[in-house]
Amino acid sequence: MSAVKGVEITGAMKPAYKKILTPEALKFVATLVRKHGPTRDKLMAYREERQALVDAKKLKLGFLKETKKIRDGKWQIAGIPADLQDRRVEITGPVDRKMIINALNSGAKCFMADFEDASSPTWELMMDGQVNLADAVRRKITYTSPEGKEYKLNPQIATLIVRPRGWHLLEKHILIDGKPAPGAIVDFGLFFFHNAKEQIKRGTGPYFYLPKMQSHLEARLWNNIFKDAQNLLKIPQKTIKATVLIETIWAAFEMEEILYELRDHIVGLNCGRWDYIFSFIKTFRNYGDRLIPDRLGVTMDKHFLDSYSKLLCQVTHKRGAQAMGGMAAFIPTKDPAKNEEVFAKVRADKLREVMNGHDGTWVAHPGLVPVAMAVFDEHMPQPNQIDKKFPERRIKAEDLLQLPEGQITEGGLRNNINVGIQYIEAWIRGNGCVPLHNLMEDAATAEISRVQVWQWLKHGAKLADGRTVTRALVLAMIDEELAGIRKQLGDERYYQGRFAEAAGLFARLATAPQCADFLTLPAYDYLD
Repeated sequence: MSAVKGVEITGAMKPAYKKILTPEALKFVATLVRKHGPTRDKLMAYREERQALVDAKKLKLGFLKETKKIRDGKWQIAGIPADLQDRRVEITGPVDRKMIINALNSGAKCFMADFEDASSPTWELMMDGQVNLADAVRRKITYTSPEGKEYKLNPQIATLIVRPRGWHLLEKHILIDGKPAPGAIVDFGLFFFHNAKEQIKRGTGPYFYLPKMQSHLEARLWNNIFKDAQNLLKIPQKTIKATVLIETIWAAFEMEEILYELRDHIVGLNCGRWDYIFSFIKTFRNYGDRLIPDRLGVTMDKHFLDSYSKLLCQVTHKRGAQAMGGMAAFIPTKDPAKNEEVFAKVRADKLREVMNGHDGTWVAHPGLVPVAMAVFDEHMPQPNQIDKKFPERRIKAEDLLQLPEGQITEGGLRNNINVGIQYIEAWIRGNGCVPLHNLMEDAATAEISRVQVWQWLKHGAKLADGRTVTRALVLAMIDEELAGIRKQLGDERYYQGRFAEAAGLFARLATAPQCADFLTLPAYDYLD
């Protein structure tokens, strides 16, 4: 229970959480949930309605006719604060204490502290994350490892940006009027309540990344929440600044409308490439003629992804906003030869982004910060390149919808199963950011793995060797990959983990009659 009427806390209360879950903070969150929760619920239903029309082949995706006036208008966003002008390299990661210190010290321009895809939303991590970020904002955060190594902030640190959970996720440990609160409002509300004024006092501000949107109506909801939050704390309007991740095919057709709805509070859009590929597959799940090849071959040079990147740069710069590039998920190794291969791939990826017009990019590992930085320093010596407008680009709906070419192989199927099982196993143990096969996997890449197996199975995809993807083949490969994981890790680690549960959940999702919207929704039931 809590001291606030209608608010119930069902998670364990550590002493440190009392600084976060104060009556005043809970009242603030409850006010936002009570006013905006019903709109959130309607928008979740709207997602289902639109998807049902696509499933029934009664709706063709494209740019909205009813918002053409917005796209043709002369408006601009409100402006970009000084400490967000140069975002050439941003690092992302979960909200655990050591990660926050290392990321802020990494040399990147910004750090996105992630309550979403890089974090498993255990009660402990969500609340510890709030404690950790409050300490980081006040530059009081320190950490001592079990081996005795001490971590503290450098004098010069990255600008902090916080990503709350997506609209689809709930926080089951905070009940408001008997219902689980939207995780997005909990994460935003608690951070904003405790830190916004302190950040302003220190010469920065409350900055956020907003994930998983599927329409400009969802952007409007965020804008209304921002307005109310600022009014409630008597903070001037337009103080909050947000960057929206364009990581659904739906949002790609509404980029300008999303910018317009948030024009007083937005500074840019980001190419959330992995979730975007996941959304592309999931949206056309009922279409047997729209099968996507092996995920590791679906790279940003493919026409539909390159078009999405170029359109985002054109749209943002037209409105005075920033275009942020996507994640380099590679992890440096101790092998110099392999490292040079990794660095070459990262350089090529970042060169494509800066030449397309991006003003910055993402990396998942501190070792890649200087690699990405060097590319942007060479080709973008100024803080950003918003002045480049690209009026010659004529990107049509067909460009965004063009299928990538490539094969569906046994190796691709096995990789999806292997990554899916290992990621889900880590996630249900409370770890949302997992290094696998020299890549940093998060919920987005695991989602591609899971939904791709579902798509191939539903439509009886043909492997390159001529075999058909069947339920029996998928289940046999799950058993084989599980046995391989056990052999690789050893019995002790295997049985200490939750691999059998993870494989069972993956099998259930991959072979279900209906495609689940998100694996994190059924997986959330496995968390305490």
